Amino acid sequence: MRFMTMVKSRDVGPPPPALLEAINRLLADDAQRGVVVETGGLLPTDRGARVRLAGGKITVTDGPFAEAKEVIGGYAILNLNSKQEAIDAAVALFEIHKQYWPGWEGEAEVRQMVESSVDVEYTPHR
Repeated sequence: MRFMTMVKSRDVGPPPPALLEAINRLLADDAQRGVVVETGGLLPTDRGARVRLAGGKITVTDGPFAEAKEVIGGYAILNLNSKQEAIDAAVALFEIHKQYWPGWEGEAEVRQMVESSVDVEYTPHR
């Protein structure tokens, strides 16, 4: 099963280099075990844009997004056997954050990914 973990926090500056090195070591170990499918970090919102559809109108807003309390700062797609393994991976990542970025606060959303149309019953909205 594939799981996506999205790490959310305040839109703060870049992480400490020691944190990035520790995360890279963790990912290298996971890659050797065949767990890592893909990972990535996201630049701050001042480098992005939002595209929104509301009331039949599409609007585009350039960042930064002052009203955003938390933003997605990074993600990982992992190939694991259970939701609990995905939760354990997120806890391991946050243990590294706690060690190398004292005072940082955030959360990780762990979600199983749809593998095929068989995984989820989908009825389009009409």
